[in-house]
Amino acid sequence: MSMFENLGRFGVTIRQAHARNKAIRALNSLPAHVQKDIGWPASPPSDPQAALASLLLGTAR
Repeated sequence: MSMFENLGRFGVTIRQAHARNKAIRALNSLPAHVQKDIGWPASPPSDPQAALASLLLGTAR
């Protein structure tokens, strides 16, 4: 396996992770009633992990 194949696979993995995180941010930015309608698990506002994620990630880009 060459170095370029490894770099290619690494690039694909990064792109997939970015797309997945972008979709999660988009779903999390929806209103709570829409999240409930589509079955997305809404995080409670008092959840420290959700607060940290919103602080670090900010709004969807």
